[in-house]
Amino acid sequence: NMIKQLTHKQWYQRRVRGNLLENPGWYSSYTPYQAEISQGRMESLINYQTMVTDMTGLPVANASLLDEGTAAAEAMALCYRQQKKNKEPVFFVDNAIFPQTLAVILTRSEHLGIKVVVGDYKSFDYQTPGLCGVLFQYPNADGKIIDYTEYIEAAHANKALAVCAADLLALALIKPPGEYGFDIALGSAQRFGVPLGFGGPHAAFFSVKESLKRSIPGRIIGVTRDADNGLAYRLTLQTREQHIKRNKATSNICTAQALLANMAAMYAVYHGSDGLLSIAEKVHFSTCIIAEGARRAGHHIDEGAFFDTLKIRFNNDSAYDDALINAEIRRINLRKFDEPNTIGISLDETVTSEDLDDLLFVLGAPSVKNLWQQYKPRDGGILRTKFERTSEFLTHPTFKLYRSEHQLTRYMRLLERKDVSLVHSMIPLGSCTMKLNATTELAPVSRPEFANIHPFAPTHQTQGYMELIKELHDDLCEITGYAAISFQPNSGAQGEYAGLLAIRAYQKDIGQGHRNICLVPVSAHGTNPASAQMAGLAVVSIKTLPDGNVDMDDVRAKCEKYKDNLSCIMVTYPSTYGVFEECIRDLCDLIHENGGQVYLDGANMNAQVGVCKPGHYGADVSHLNLHKTFCIPHGGGGPGVGPIGVGAHLAPFLPGHDLVPPMNTDDPGSRPCGQVSAAPYGSSLILPISWAYIKLMGPTALRTATEVAILNANYMAKRLAPYYPIMYTNSEGFCAHEFILDVRNFPGCNIGVMDIAKRLQDYGFHAPTTSWPVVNTMMVEPTESEDKAEMDRYIEALIAIRQEIQDIQDGKIDPEDNPVKRAPHTMAVVTADEWDRPYSRQTAAFPLPWMTPAKKIWPGSARVDDAYGDQNVFCTCPPVEAYSIDDLSK
Repeated sequence: NMIKQLTHKQWYQRRVRGNLLENPGWYSSYTPYQAEISQGRMESLINYQTMVTDMTGLPVANASLLDEGTAAAEAMALCYRQQKKNKEPVFFVDNAIFPQTLAVILTRSEHLGIKVVVGDYKSFDYQTPGLCGVLFQYPNADGKIIDYTEYIEAAHANKALAVCAADLLALALIKPPGEYGFDIALGSAQRFGVPLGFGGPHAAFFSVKESLKRSIPGRIIGVTRDADNGLAYRLTLQTREQHIKRNKATSNICTAQALLANMAAMYAVYHGSDGLLSIAEKVHFSTCIIAEGARRAGHHIDEGAFFDTLKIRFNNDSAYDDALINAEIRRINLRKFDEPNTIGISLDETVTSEDLDDLLFVLGAPSVKNLWQQYKPRDGGILRTKFERTSEFLTHPTFKLYRSEHQLTRYMRLLERKDVSLVHSMIPLGSCTMKLNATTELAPVSRPEFANIHPFAPTHQTQGYMELIKELHDDLCEITGYAAISFQPNSGAQGEYAGLLAIRAYQKDIGQGHRNICLVPVSAHGTNPASAQMAGLAVVSIKTLPDGNVDMDDVRAKCEKYKDNLSCIMVTYPSTYGVFEECIRDLCDLIHENGGQVYLDGANMNAQVGVCKPGHYGADVSHLNLHKTFCIPHGGGGPGVGPIGVGAHLAPFLPGHDLVPPMNTDDPGSRPCGQVSAAPYGSSLILPISWAYIKLMGPTALRTATEVAILNANYMAKRLAPYYPIMYTNSEGFCAHEFILDVRNFPGCNIGVMDIAKRLQDYGFHAPTTSWPVVNTMMVEPTESEDKAEMDRYIEALIAIRQEIQDIQDGKIDPEDNPVKRAPHTMAVVTADEWDRPYSRQTAAFPLPWMTPAKKIWPGSARVDDAYGDQNVFCTCPPVEAYSIDDLSK
């Protein structure tokens, strides 16, 4: 494939594939909310952020976004937030941007009230009133490398921000965006060791200048100190902001592409700066050879610098047709432009001399051997021009120490040992469904037949993928009771956004486009109101009753008040309080009677599969977290997949794609609501996991799994009830597939939810979901994957911690210097020569009989200091000499 368009083939590193992508120690961990048992993957993500800041020349980067298209849309939104005083904001996009990126931007802009102007960067008026930002592609979609300095300065003169969508590998060879004066840089990290995968999942990078660091979307890993004054890593700044700011959050991003970002980081760690430069030179010099051959064959290539992409115009139809025929003969896919007789060729690191000869044959040009005798690509490329990069990058020792397979493998294993994942113990995170990711289900991800397909390959080359996607579509429709599914959203939050866009498009189509009120219960996921805001909806909160149910009287009152403008309600079932709400049918009917639609959050689908169907009890649209219910791993914070299911009336409004219309969206009656992701089917590579799960289970086992998930939750709740109050149950005293432990009231001692969470680490466990949906509580979801013995160990740990709290309450142990307040206990502390604590080392590290040295899971750091990390933001690899936080602060 030589199509490019942001997706490149590269040597799929077995060393990283086997030790990271296929390793459950990496892929079965969760987003690193519990920092002390997530130090390994956060160190890797710090490497990723450092790589991005070095390559782009901007000082602050996040830990990845979903893809380049959504990253560009987030950049536009950031520019808009910085210039909110503009009542009619304008965002300029140069017309040489990739079309799939532009489509995502246009969709996002419509409901944010931003006017997007697409045009020529040379002729655009940078003094346009309301201008908040400008976006340039570098190199651009035609392959050209352009110096945008003059136009960046013009934008800055109007107080607008300048955004660069860059090619990460090209930045090893050409001047980085930060040196031009760009404020924001973004792009795809896919060509750093991540497979094509029919379009995803791919990690996007995003970096900003220092003044924008507190506005950057997504997750950021930062350096802080721990209780022993050592260096530690933690999520910083935007952590869980949707649950705090709700509809005022900077974005609805609740996940990233952590697993893919870690793969890209290891690619950079292994190759280092000289390795990346060597790869970039190979790609560029190979492109120079093709350019020379094309010119000698009489074809036209515009003057100017390029990196890996050529736009070639043939002199006549005959030559063009011959080239396409020859490309088919040599099994080469080329990009076809709308312009007459024009093709695009893009090269990558896998290109060989045989590939070059095939391309030259297609162009009717001399062979590589003949060209090489007369032409030296070093003389005609971008070296020694104003575009050549002169600044250093990847100078940190991390990018120099692991350059052999031995050392890289040891490094990946070292980081893995610092983390807790499902290979160690259960992770009962409420609303997160940390269940088994069966090895058999994951097998297709590594197969080249799935991994090496380009998202824009000709349709006759993708029939296998399409058959699988069609079967998964039909299975999910049967499970949910919906009429159609879109796989384009590549996260749960993106699914929310896409579902709301479908509602809005439908209502506009029937003459109800003025409806803009979205009802959201206060118990809802924080991404719900954030997504509603992105879709241009005004959020109105709905109360909940003391028993956890939605307050139907409040729903009725709000429906009456807003009936003329009611667009929808966003509700979760079972509720986020862990209860099957008996009023769900009545709620759906009430919303419909008042002209609204029902968006049912699919986060808790693991309690419904085979038992009930959202489409049958009144919901109009839901997103499905395939990375929860349908067994795609969480990957330490991504990838996720959030397809949406819709009723028949919403099916014509599912997201489309300008280059490859997804299934059913090019039908005569289809009116897509826009494009929400860069690829037609989002994270296609991991869809076979859910397909395999459903096929292997079958309908009977799927229902049994749901029943066991509910049974396990009720078993744990009943056993823990004598020690911790269970906050919400139904009228018969039962919960759904999860339940909330009330840990807010321990009279006589200063113990909070995070103390219990940290102490659980000493017992070898990851904490349940903390402080959500109720502050200072724990939400427990054991899933169907855990057996009774594992649940009993977890229960025993929580009971033992409750006894330790009781000992504090009874004055038996010091109220501050005790194993709960000082948890977790690291190996360094427990094995130190000195021990001055009023409790034993045994109590600290081995508090229960079944905990033995052979089974001990040690935390990677002592308790991290969150406040210090937010006050002293440092988001790249710390210098080697900074063994303590004092050294770093100096």
